[in-house]
Amino acid sequence: MNYWLMKSEPDVFSYDDLVARGKAEWDGVRNHAAQGHMKAMRKGDLSIFYHSNIGVEAVGIMSIVEEAAPDSTDDSGKWIAVHVAPHEKLGKAVTLKAMKADSALADMVMLRQSRLSVSPLTKAQFDHIVAMSKA
Repeated sequence: MNYWLMKSEPDVFSYDDLVARGKAEWDGVRNHAAQGHMKAMRKGDLSIFYHSNIGVEAVGIMSIVEEAAPDSTDDSGKWIAVHVAPHEKLGKAVTLKAMKADSALADMVMLRQSRLSVSPLTKAQFDHIVAMSKA
């Protein structure tokens, strides 16, 4: 199993929106590095759902339920998307400030490449963020 962090602006698509839908296409990603990460995703992988721009915090966990396929919002056929489903809402949101202050997360890709909307996490990083939400 692989672990990920995927960002969305909550005024566009929030974790609560995902819960309401039950399943959604993670579309609109137009960065080559982020696309590479999405191509590596496998059914059953878990991802932290991170609210960017507003809130700037990890708020939930979602599972990858369908692997890379053409992005329905892309007429060129160049980009891919995955489908996700809600797995679990975090006990409390884990802020970007808290993540940056925690030495256990110092090597987290998202903290080094903050503009990347889809990034990998190690199992230890994933578990640490989940533990932070329960503290």
